[in-house]
Amino acid sequence: MNTRRRCAGFALMALLSVAVAVADAVAQTYPVRPVRLMLPFPAGAPSDIVGRTIGQKLAAQMGQNFIPDNRPGAGGNLALGMTASAVPDGYTVVVTSPTIAISPSLYSKLTYNALKDLAPVARLATIENVLVVHPSVPAKTLKQFVALARSRPGVLNYGSGGPGTTNHLANELLKHLEKINMVHVPYKGATLATVAAMSGEVDEVIVSVASILPLIRQGKVRPLAVLSERRVASLPDVPTAKEAGVNDFQVSIWYGLFAPTGTPREIIARLNQEVFKALEAKDMRQRMEAMSIDPWPGTPEQMGNLLQAETVRYATIIKSAGLQPQ
Repeated sequence: MNTRRRCAGFALMALLSVAVAVADAVAQTYPVRPVRLMLPFPAGAPSDIVGRTIGQKLAAQMGQNFIPDNRPGAGGNLALGMTASAVPDGYTVVVTSPTIAISPSLYSKLTYNALKDLAPVARLATIENVLVVHPSVPAKTLKQFVALARSRPGVLNYGSGGPGTTNHLANELLKHLEKINMVHVPYKGATLATVAAMSGEVDEVIVSVASILPLIRQGKVRPLAVLSERRVASLPDVPTAKEAGVNDFQVSIWYGLFAPTGTPREIIARLNQEVFKALEAKDMRQRMEAMSIDPWPGTPEQMGNLLQAETVRYATIIKSAGLQPQ
């Protein structure tokens, strides 16, 4: 009996060794054909820029094209749903922004469950936000702006790219943290909201540093705080929200890479390894930083933890804002 058990044990070990060898071989030969890189927003959008930039570098490193496939629609959820239902073989991946964490609280009938149907591959990058006001607003600091809003409840307004966007929810977070009342003025995109702030149509807007930097330098809007952990290199004199006196007011636009759940772990590990290599390359860092994009590589576990934490945080903000799932 003991001899049979030993033989069975040896056979099992042999099978496991073969399985490991096969998995390693798959990871080393992957990819053998082009990879479809799903992008949830139109060409030229920040997620498109981040995705295409990283995809080009991965293609150069791995010897196969990462073909951009822009699928805007349903607030970015069309591409996420298509990725979730794709064959989990490593040949369909998606670059996503906080949309993936915001949508569960905004949409009642999503075609996918982000925590169950999509596997984190890597953290990619962040784009920092900045709160700016029109020069006519009599506030030179964030605390002065909060005090002004508190003294004029329902008078000051802010623009956004639409309900549920990060620049909308960032302001709702400020309202929640500081117990102030401002009027939300939604536009069809952050660009139009930025134009409204520049013209004085709205008092304030929160947008990416990259998109508003030229207007700041021209003096057409006044920056009060960046919503990041550290100051931004392109705006060294602008304090963080914490430095400006408002704690827990951090809202970065982060980007992550996901694959369909069930994608072999070895392929996810290979992709993660290649993402790290890409984001640590000097030429890549210089290219991204020139666009005010901060490389932020992270493991699948770190990306998964970020998704879970942000899903909870945005659910709280959305509830506080009184937004109902559509």
